[in-house]
Amino acid sequence: MRERPMEQRTKPPIRFLRLPEVQGRTGLSRSTIYVRLSEGRFPRPVSLGARAVGWIEGEVDKWIRERIEESRFEGGQAGACEGAETFGARQQAAKAGPVR
Repeated sequence: MRERPMEQRTKPPIRFLRLPEVQGRTGLSRSTIYVRLSEGRFPRPVSLGARAVGWIEGEVDKWIRERIEESRFEGGQAGACEGAETFGARQQAAKAGPVR
């Protein structure tokens, strides 16, 4: 029996995700996924057959982690949750009504 090199033993197997699972993991709709694909802003799927595609799980997971990093650390302090403050301000403005 032949032993495999260390890097092959520790690498997780590649797994394909079909569209419903990609939608569930990302929270994006089918049309948004395909728009972002056309813009080069989403991982490209792999052809699995004549009428089937799948996304590489690791690439989708990486894309999700990148969105988290952009959201949390972009243009400000690490760990600051600026989105929550902005959301709260928008809620207050909505309750106050239109500015006249």
